[in-house]
Amino acid sequence: MQLKVDRHLSQRGDGWQTIETPVAVWDVLAARTSQEAVLLDCATMWLSNVMLGAHDLPTAQAQLLDALGSCKAPVVVVTNEVGQGIVPDNALSREFREAQGRLNIALAAQADCVLHVLAGLVQVRKGEMP
Repeated sequence: MQLKVDRHLSQRGDGWQTIETPVAVWDVLAARTSQEAVLLDCATMWLSNVMLGAHDLPTAQAQLLDALGSCKAPVVVVTNEVGQGIVPDNALSREFREAQGRLNIALAAQADCVLHVLAGLVQVRKGEMP
């Protein structure tokens, strides 16, 4: 996983500031200015951190959505659609799949634009292509 992270960092180049925040993303978003742009990569890992860290999911999700709504910088959120495959055979995986679906619904409802990328093809699901 560290090799993957290192590769992403090198591909982004020096113009990016990377802030590793496993759960309290709202603190980072609150500190952004209108002169910045934010790439939140990704909501799926954030959700994993919240659930596996035994945080209160409804509270954390509400804090995330509030922070996104009040962030002064434009924010792009990357997330994964995990509900299009088979239903997992274990309880934790099913719980995660459902929570990810609920989070994605909430993110999409709040977003001005929603893009679905599948096999490198971009589909506009809401709004207009930026």
